Amino acid sequence: MKTTYDRETDTLTITLREVRIRESHEVRPGVIADFGYDGDIVRFEVLEASKHVENATEMQFAVAG
Repeated sequence: MKTTYDRETDTLTITLREVRIRESHEVRPGVIADFGYDGDIVRFEVLEASKHVENATEMQFAVAG
């Protein structure tokens, strides 16, 4: 899993796996879900991320259980 923030476009991308994207759907205004050829989710993109994320340049990671 990889998370990137592009300051130029103000886009936060959360990539779950590295495969080719077949289609994309805007699941909520400004939130795009990308799907692979197998129909499973590949990544999420959050447009205008600075409006939705407290600090897009800082990240915390935790594993539960």
